Amino acid sequence: MPAVRAVFISDVHLGTPACQAERLLDFLRDHPSDYLYLVGDIIDFWAMSRSVHWAPAHNTVVQKILRRARGGCQVVFIPGNHDEALRAYTGLDFGDIRVAADWIHLTARGERYWLVHGDAYDQITRHHRWVAVLGDVAYNALVRLNLWLSRARRFLRRPGYWSLAGYAKSKVKQAVSFIFDFEDAIAHATRQQGLDGVICGHIHWASDRMIDGVRYLNCGDWVDSCTAIVEHRDGRLEVVGTPALHGAGEAARPEPPATQRPDYPLPAPQPMLLSRSLDPHPPPRPFDRS
Repeated sequence: MPAVRAVFISDVHLGTPACQAERLLDFLRDHPSDYLYLVGDIIDFWAMSRSVHWAPAHNTVVQKILRRARGGCQVVFIPGNHDEALRAYTGLDFGDIRVAADWIHLTARGERYWLVHGDAYDQITRHHRWVAVLGDVAYNALVRLNLWLSRARRFLRRPGYWSLAGYAKSKVKQAVSFIFDFEDAIAHATRQQGLDGVICGHIHWASDRMIDGVRYLNCGDWVDSCTAIVEHRDGRLEVVGTPALHGAGEAARPEPPATQRPDYPLPAPQPMLLSRSLDPHPPPRPFDRS
């Protein structure tokens, strides 16, 4: 039996020098699962339009995901803004991988989580794309500088891992959170749909917290913090990865208690479209292949 029930990853940014593909491969080998969700920005077409850095490990990541899909793992790919070109293929299957605009994942506890990359709730990405592109270039520069700093720290035998990009993110997050409150916006949209929680990516900030009765989880990224979300066999959801980075600056929250559920097999996760009505109790609908 696979080690965990489901794995959720986002913001891998294949095709860039900052992508930590080798660490992702180690993580995937250690976490076989029934479900694998790719929650956006897996391939960075934005960066590749400027220059391409496609290392052999990047090919291995793609091959690893394809092998898992062929081996019976249900793989769903939800494109983000950096791989938004693939949104044109929503509803299609490629090598046993389903491409979807968004998805509903039903945990072993019967809780419903909305899977969405999240760029639609980032006001900068939606309305000021040039600022987003400029910020992307600056962030990639910080990550590359951080690689040199890490080498220097190892040479000087400095203990631990310190992330310049993570430090900058924490300061920027504090400075602009009152203007562009991404987390509150996406939690509000989740609550409108009558769901238990949301699992997203986009902002490269791993998190697990309650926002007005909605559980908000962010996968983090695989360019700096190397974090992901897993669902254990009992339905517990957990942020996993580099302990020193994920959830930095946020108080740990207790795991919500399991609720009583009927003792019969749960249905498979159901797809869901962003454009549908925000009825808090919508009827189930089949996947739109049009």
